[in-house]
Amino acid sequence: MHTVRPGFSILSEAFADDPYPYFAWLREEAPVHYEPAIDSYFLSRFQDVKRVLTDHEAFTTETLQVRAEPVMRGPVLAQMTGAEHTAKRKIVVRGFTGQALQQQTRAIHSNAAELLAPFLPRGRMDLVNDFGKTFAVYVTLDVLGLDKRDWQRVAAWHSGVAEFITSIVLTPERRRHCLDCAEQLEAYLAPVIAQRRRDPGDDLISRLCTAEFDGMAMTDREITALIINVLAASTEPADKTLGLLFKHLIDHPEQLAQVRQDPDLLPAAIAETLRCTPPVQLIPRQAEGDSVFAGTTVPAGATVFCMIGAANRDPDAFTAPDTFDIHRQDLGTARSFTAAAQHLAFGTGLHQCVGMAFARAEIETVAAMLLPLLDRVRYSPGFRYRETGLYTRGPAALSVDFTPVRID
Repeated sequence: MHTVRPGFSILSEAFADDPYPYFAWLREEAPVHYEPAIDSYFLSRFQDVKRVLTDHEAFTTETLQVRAEPVMRGPVLAQMTGAEHTAKRKIVVRGFTGQALQQQTRAIHSNAAELLAPFLPRGRMDLVNDFGKTFAVYVTLDVLGLDKRDWQRVAAWHSGVAEFITSIVLTPERRRHCLDCAEQLEAYLAPVIAQRRRDPGDDLISRLCTAEFDGMAMTDREITALIINVLAASTEPADKTLGLLFKHLIDHPEQLAQVRQDPDLLPAAIAETLRCTPPVQLIPRQAEGDSVFAGTTVPAGATVFCMIGAANRDPDAFTAPDTFDIHRQDLGTARSFTAAAQHLAFGTGLHQCVGMAFARAEIETVAAMLLPLLDRVRYSPGFRYRETGLYTRGPAALSVDFTPVRID
């Protein structure tokens, strides 16, 4: 039997405004929290979340048929298992590692330099809205080999796709809007896929068009789904992580000074940002059979939401978990961007994020550029920090002042 706690809801405005103070209470008093409005269970303890994410037979990604497939225009990687998952994941991973990653790092640098140039002489910018969101789309378009002149259209379509995937409840009007965005994105990609089949290059779309599974080329539908999968996975968390990183460093000036003095600490700062404030806060799964957590039975067929933010602040997993500390000994920077990561910001198990190495390169490259340029960085006068998002979460804005940089 599930117990509904009166007076509290994860779907409430209070939780959406600031979920972090509720995490400890959830772990201690309601580790299996039931939301009757959506008939779903929310798990907040580290070991429970890890159990769900690593046991892909007991907790499947069937829920993504409803939550993602309609806007992805086909099955996504997280829905696949066995040989199909192994083969297609390998194709995508190759597009984010090795020589491909080296090329992307150069593109990351040039994109960042282009977008930063207008703001550096002014001494003020919004790291999220002036830079981060556009930067994330630019970089992803480079990886895919799409025309950056189309970035605003692609960004608008992606926004609809992301809204569909990350909304717990959608009105019929918003659902129709999201599906329209997905249909327009699919129509935009169709001639690109046809052209890459005829004349492939070294971009990720070309790799997908020339790859084979079971001795057969992938269909246009399969390729479209993987492209949108990569677009959502690469774009959605990037600007959030960058904004959150600088928010933490500005709030902890002594650690900001240490990272400036020793750039080798930057990966640790990024890893600690991902642990403390993961941009992906919820990961859904479906229970295949009855499962017991903390004495509560989650019935077969139920949707289970893994609360990544709460799990990453579990004192059973991390010492002083609510403290941002780039020197913490229980995180491990070297493994924080691998399958052995202690934090759960990239998920874990079979469906762990394929873009971990790329995410590190992307955020590390641009942060290393920004730190020396944004000298004496601080919040702009009158700026009030606010985060938004239940499923994915990040700063609504991050307006900062800094010592202007002369551009010759």
